[in-house]
Amino acid sequence: MDDNVGSKPNGSGIKRIFKAFNCSVKGFKAAYVHEAAFRQELLLCAFLLPISFIIATSMTHWLILISTLLFLLFAEVINSAIEALADRISIEHHELIGRAKDLGSAAVFIAFSILAVCWLSIAYIFLTTL
Repeated sequence: MDDNVGSKPNGSGIKRIFKAFNCSVKGFKAAYVHEAAFRQELLLCAFLLPISFIIATSMTHWLILISTLLFLLFAEVINSAIEALADRISIEHHELIGRAKDLGSAAVFIAFSILAVCWLSIAYIFLTTL
C-alpha cells in the first residue's frame, strides 16, 4: 500500500496540528499588519477585556462578553480573507466581487451588533445591581 495515497501536503497527526497552528499564527500576523479594521477591533477588545471582569455578574455573563469579542475578531478575519481573495482575482469593479465584499462587511456588522447588544444588556444588569 502506498503511504502517499490520500495524504495531504501538511502531513497528518501531530505534525499537521503544528503546521496548522503555524498557519494560524501567520494569519493573525497578516491580519494585524495589513488590516486596519482588525487592529482597531483588537484595540477595542483590549479595552473591553478588563471591563468584562468588572461588569460580569456571573461566569455565564463573562463567557458571553468574551465570546462576543472573539466572534467580532472571527468575523473580521473572515471578511479580510474574502477581501484578499477578491482583490487577488481582480481590483476592477465586478458585481459578484462587490457582493462578496459587502456580505463580508455585513458579517462584521452582525458580529458588532451582537457584541453591542450583549455588552449593553450585561452592563445594564451590572448597573441595576449596584
